[in-house]
Amino acid sequence: MRAGARRISDISDEGVLVEHAERLLKRALSLGADEAEVFGVLSRSFTIELRRDHVDSISESMLRGLGLRAVLKGGVGFSSTSDLSRIDEIASAALSAARIFGPDDAWRSLPEPAPVSEIDDVFDERIAEIDIDEILHISEELLRGCKSVAGAEPVSGGISCIYSKEFLMNSNGIDLSDVGTSLHIALEAISRDGQEVATGSEFDNSRRLNLDAYKVGERAAELACSSLGGASVDTGTYDVVLSPVAFAEIIESALIPSFSAENVQKGRSALADKLGQKLADTRVQIIDDGSLPGGMASSAFDGEGVPSRRNMLIDNGVLKSYLYDTYTAGKDGVSSTGNSIRAGYSDMPRIGIRNMIISSTDTRDIMEDVREGVLVNSVIGAHTANPISGDFSVEARNAFFIRDCEIAGPIKSAMIAGNVFDLIREMEVGRDRRAVGPIVTPSIKVRMRVVG
Repeated sequence: MRAGARRISDISDEGVLVEHAERLLKRALSLGADEAEVFGVLSRSFTIELRRDHVDSISESMLRGLGLRAVLKGGVGFSSTSDLSRIDEIASAALSAARIFGPDDAWRSLPEPAPVSEIDDVFDERIAEIDIDEILHISEELLRGCKSVAGAEPVSGGISCIYSKEFLMNSNGIDLSDVGTSLHIALEAISRDGQEVATGSEFDNSRRLNLDAYKVGERAAELACSSLGGASVDTGTYDVVLSPVAFAEIIESALIPSFSAENVQKGRSALADKLGQKLADTRVQIIDDGSLPGGMASSAFDGEGVPSRRNMLIDNGVLKSYLYDTYTAGKDGVSSTGNSIRAGYSDMPRIGIRNMIISSTDTRDIMEDVREGVLVNSVIGAHTANPISGDFSVEARNAFFIRDCEIAGPIKSAMIAGNVFDLIREMEVGRDRRAVGPIVTPSIKVRMRVVG
């Protein structure tokens, strides 16, 4: 590292933040809270944004703050701050919110202390010690990979390195801390042929400094070039191969919300009353694992301090469990599955996936036996899916014809429509597993309606 360069791990006020967290917890209890919990975050990130073939901006940001949940007769109030001089004010605000919310008979308690285990491969000293010069080198490799493909040029992209420390303490005796790193790389490329234009994008993410930026740039450029000259597809039902990215984008909005115990309890899930029923192909497994080594959402504990664990949601096609936090688990008389997540110190915890893993006991080369089909690399509009019924209709992006088991050429434009519960019941599962953020999935193949 060059002399004087700031390292991403140069975070010097951790002790100060912990001291104020302890004070905030005590203050909430002294004001009359039955229970209280403090969640703290201290992180630093370096980000480079690219425009065309040059660096558009370099930024360094630091996030520091505390969030307080105060419980009064089951009513939960929340308040947060990045200003450590406002501790008394934050405690009062959380208690006032709890009083306004009013008693909740369904509340049981905040979690009790339980042993947690260290998670492998979620911290990399090389990311913690990285400086801007090294991140600039990654950006150069990203652009070089794009420019290695004739006919393509970069449009935009970025690299982000994050080093963070999180800690949680509550009035029941939980006192935990965790540290993690992450690296994110993305690029969009464009290709032109006269008046025709096509784009392609690629990304990768890891908790370690092990990504190939050159390959990310090269793949974005190849997608852009290969998408030129698209032809129309006839409307009909085809064998559709969804890449890991496309499948992850669909299930994020159409399937995952149905596993939430909160949605089940409120009648907003198609999976209500379906425990023990067959929902998917008998070879399919869906697991959520907050303890997955190297997982993008892995940590030693969840957003409430419950130890991270591996939860079998669907096994041999049968629904085995929902995703619980402490509150919803108390309502059903079960244990939390460790699926409380937080977007940051300023947000209340909520139910979410940790690392959702889609797998099968019978994976295969899903391009084989496809005589006439469609390959979809990503989709647009997945957020419009109906999270209750599972219905979706999305635009296929960077889609290609498949003929006689081979990619035969690009498709100009197409929509795909279906129901996510039909997908998991009928899909064949590939071998090309990839982490798309907190969703780990291979490509899948399914019969689906394609609208040209």
